[in-house]
Amino acid sequence: MRMKKLGRTDLDVSELCLGSMTWGSQNTMDEGHAQIDMALDHGVNFIDTAEMYPVNPVLVETIGKTEEVIGEWFARTGRRDEVILATKISGAGQRMVRDGAPISAKTIREAVESSLRRLQTDVIDLYQLHWPNRGSYHFRQNWAFNPSAQPRGATLDNMLDVLEEMQRQVDAGRIRHVGLSNESAWGTAQWLRIAEEHGLPRVASIQNEYSLLCRIFDLDLAELCHHEDVGLLAFSPLACGLLSGKYGPDRIPEGSRRSVAPELGGRVSPRVWPAIDAYLAIARKHGLDPVQMALAWCRTRPFMGSVIFGATSLKQLETALGAAELDLSDEVLKEIRVAHKAHPMPY
Repeated sequence: MRMKKLGRTDLDVSELCLGSMTWGSQNTMDEGHAQIDMALDHGVNFIDTAEMYPVNPVLVETIGKTEEVIGEWFARTGRRDEVILATKISGAGQRMVRDGAPISAKTIREAVESSLRRLQTDVIDLYQLHWPNRGSYHFRQNWAFNPSAQPRGATLDNMLDVLEEMQRQVDAGRIRHVGLSNESAWGTAQWLRIAEEHGLPRVASIQNEYSLLCRIFDLDLAELCHHEDVGLLAFSPLACGLLSGKYGPDRIPEGSRRSVAPELGGRVSPRVWPAIDAYLAIARKHGLDPVQMALAWCRTRPFMGSVIFGATSLKQLETALGAAELDLSDEVLKEIRVAHKAHPMPY
């Protein structure tokens, strides 16, 4: 398992990051622990979670359960020092967490304290803002995105307020570094500018959706992250399992994510199936597992910090971990470029 320096921090993270959002819903605590054990045995040192997890669905009675699974693993094993731990604070509109309160100094203090308690640890290595208070174009909102109503002054004032509180949390030893999620190029640039002007914690990473089927990041954010040393933590690199080939227009395996979220958050569309077929054909032609091809391709991207993947079974997890040792040929990469040009935005 190869390691990468995350942003300008002292964190060396594995190229693959273990996602956790099914632990506490689709997966039991023991199953979550077995996944952590296997991932660490294969060289993974990075686990990503969030205070609102598990999802699919998000339920008030399960909020925080995933962090509890991780915390119990730390308590049982005493292996906290082997893991770089990332979690997130929920933003405005998630009414099951703090009644949908926006991210502020006050909510950060409350959220950090609660996460530390559930995680049974003294420090969070990477503390991320799950989405901007002002909203974003992610999760298929790009088709009707209109930022013209955003209050610029209030947005910038809130960013300063948040970073000042992050500094207090760093000084208290509760968090080490700060990251973003579901952000834009303008937003990321402002976080970086304000941090530099005021000597506050610098954004180390941005966790946005990225896969063979979702490549919005390739445009302005890729350039920004290259020049500013901000690492992408790619979520949904398998497009919620679509790139595994297990789904079809009328094929939904029992117990799969699509069995509880049929449209996979707006990713299922008439245009997605030909795109999936194109990538599956490339994998078949070259004798590659499509899951490993999709994850290995994400690893090739020059702005990649780590690729976050999840699994609901140890078999799925073992397959995904195999991507760490797969290097794609120039021919495969060329065919992927051709497929992308033919199917640029399938959802």
